[in-house]
Formats: sequence, structure tokens, C-alpha cells
Amino acid sequence: MRTFFVTHLHPKCLKGFYTLFLSLLVINVHHAIAQTSFPAPVILSSAKAAALITDNVRQEFKMSYPIYRVYQYADQSGQYYCVLTESRNTVTEHDTINQRIKAVNLKMVDGKFTKTWELNDNFTPEVNEESSIWFWTKYVEFLDYDHDGLVDPIIIYGTRGSNGYDDGRAKILIYYRGQKVAIRHQNGVLDDERSTQVDAAFYNLPASIQAAVRQKMEQMVKNQHAIFPNGWQTAMRNKKTAFDEAQ
Repeated sequence: MRTFFVTHLHPKCLKGFYTLFLSLLVINVHHAIAQTSFPAPVILSSAKAAALITDNVRQEFKMSYPIYRVYQYADQSGQYYCVLTESRNTVTEHDTINQRIKAVNLKMVDGKFTKTWELNDNFTPEVNEESSIWFWTKYVEFLDYDHDGLVDPIIIYGTRGSNGYDDGRAKILIYYRGQKVAIRHQNGVLDDERSTQVDAAFYNLPASIQAAVRQKMEQMVKNQHAIFPNGWQTAMRNKKTAFDEAQ
């Protein structure tokens, strides 16, 4: 039996093979970058945080509240530090009362910090009937959920009302490729007091990020930190941007 080899290809075929080769090369390079291993996010000790976030840095980025926690994380775009600050208006043996919070996300570039984003929230006790606001770090994470080589920070915080968590509010913030996406929720003792608003952009996020957020919402319910409206899972599957007990 004879074996035949193709020794000549038509120019159009060569062009097709060349295009296919380049496409596969780009895909493989992108895959390799996305799979690059980066150090796991860490929480800096108080001493390390103080040495890094100096008074000059705090002044430059207008961080006037005491630092509660500093997260360090890295991805293919660089090294980052997320600084969580809380006002600590009253500190007792059993509790800390905050009326204002601020988070600043800093990127280290050539030995200097640049701000990539920040968040602020506050309340007035006489107006909002809330007693404190703070970061719910149990749910805060800095992970690359969609494996594209970029960390997708999820920040969650909330307030305490006159009935504790039962009538406070909660906010979930997702930072994805420079875009801030929010889910805002109001707890309530009575059914008709509960409501949730979801940014329409949430439903355009990668499925893995949406699933991670829904899982955190389930944890918030389990831990009695949130009472979402009945049927909220179905509402989110149907991509609703607002839902409450009346709907």
C-alpha cells in the first residue's frame, strides 16, 4: 500500500490554516494568562496596615475614619489594597457604633498608590431610624470568579435598625472590570416593609459571579442577616430589578 503526502497547498488553503493557527495561538495565550497563579488575598495585620497606609496616604485619599481592615490582593493587572474604614462614633465594651463608612481601593503603581474606586455610606439616626452601619466582612471576598485573570471584589455592608438586623438594610456591591453593580435591600419586621432592588447590569455579569452573589444572599438569610422577599430566587431567575412581598 502506498502512502501519499500533500506537499503543496493552494494559497487560499494556506491562508485558512494560517488564520486558524493564529486564532488558536491567541486563545492559548489568553488561557495561559487567565490561569496564572497569584497569591491568595490576605488581611494585613494592624502593624502592616499602619506601616503601609500612612498618615500621608490617608490624607491624600481623604480617609478620616479609623481603619477597620486592609485586604491585599493581586491579579494580572497589578497589586491592590482595599482599605475599609468605619467612623466609630461610640465604642463600648460590647459594641462599636458607626454612623459612616468608607472603602478605598488602591493600586500600587511604581511604588505609589492610585485610587481605582471608593464607596461611601452613612445615616442620620434621627432620620433613618438606624443605630449603626458596618462592613459585613463575613461575606466580603476578593476572588477571580470567572477565571479571566482579574479579581472581582464583592463588598457587603449593612445597618442595624430599631429591631436589629430585622429592619436594617443591606447592600451588595460587585466590582467587575471597572463597573460597579449593586443590590440594595431593606429588611422589615412586617412583610410589606421588605424590598430589594437589583441593578439591571447584574444580569449581564458572568454566570459564575451571579451564582456567587446568590450564594452569599442564601448565607445572609441562613445567618438571619437578611429577610429577602418571598420568592426572591425566582424573581432573580426572571431577571427582575425590583421585588417585594406585594409582588
